[in-house]
Amino acid sequence: MTLNQTATESMVFRERVYRCGIDITLAVVGGKWKASILWHLAQETLRFSDLQRQFADITRKMLTQQLRELEADGLVHREVYPQVPPKVEYSLTRKGRSIYPILEQMCEWGQGFVRDGE
Repeated sequence: MTLNQTATESMVFRERVYRCGIDITLAVVGGKWKASILWHLAQETLRFSDLQRQFADITRKMLTQQLRELEADGLVHREVYPQVPPKVEYSLTRKGRSIYPILEQMCEWGQGFVRDGE
């Protein structure tokens, strides 16, 4: 697919028309927390409390919202174990794992950006 084809093809996602795949990607993983949540889940399956410890500034409400959106988009799997107290674990789906190379490149780019100066 060429750059011109990418710019002219329409795609519908979440009842909205997009003309660029980058815009769809940002709709799915954009925002302050989603890419970082995916990054941590790519390393290992985590419980909610483990994820919350990774991000000092995130509220329970925001983490819950972000995880629900990632789950709704098919990137995160939520496993509930029937025990008392309830145990819930989060992991990446196959679709979620497919974004890891992009996240890895973003991480490397960010480190280089800081290392090389502004």
